[in-house]
Amino acid sequence: MGALAWTMMGLALWHFTIFLPDRCWGGIIGAFLGCIFGAILFGLAIHGFAVPGQDDTDLVTTLEAIPGAVLGYAFFYWLGARQEASQRDEELLAT
Repeated sequence: MGALAWTMMGLALWHFTIFLPDRCWGGIIGAFLGCIFGAILFGLAIHGFAVPGQDDTDLVTTLEAIPGAVLGYAFFYWLGARQEASQRDEELLAT
């Protein structure tokens, strides 16, 4: 049940990426994957790589996914910006 809460929080935060520049690796799908995977991995890391069951899941479990989703998005954004910069450098060298 905890994994569902983390996934839903990652999905909710992904919706706010529409307000950010689209520089993620893989575009909007990369932003989606970054938010989802980041939220799940961070939640798992907090709980010692064990998923909390239905009785152990509460509002705090959901809120634990926020830093992971932000970090996951930031990682995919960094990858995309780096790729964009290298393509721009290659274009400048070609001219």
